[in-house]
Amino acid sequence: MDAEITAEELKSVLEADDDVQIVDIRPPAAFERGHIPGSDNIPFEELPQRVEELDSETRIVTVCPLGKSSIQAARLIASYEGVSDTTVESLAGGLDGWEYALTESIDDEANAPF
Repeated sequence: MDAEITAEELKSVLEADDDVQIVDIRPPAAFERGHIPGSDNIPFEELPQRVEELDSETRIVTVCPLGKSSIQAARLIASYEGVSDTTVESLAGGLDGWEYALTESIDDEANAPF
């Protein structure tokens, strides 16, 4: 793991349209309720089996509710040889410190009138 990144720094990276992959490690139901725009959901328990999906990334930021589990996830990703040239960071303070808009997944069936 390279470091932690603040919410403000991550927002700047996203606004600059820099190449960054945000990996939200929460369970799918929590991810669907709201997540940082453009992030992908790879639950923590699936990360060891899915880490190779991140091979082509140049910068990865892991995200969790409070910024504790995402540090562990960032360390796990950084230990994978397929990302040896990748910058791997954890969002400091997690989603709890993210003061900006979140994207919600819309489940059309859940909103259906019948």
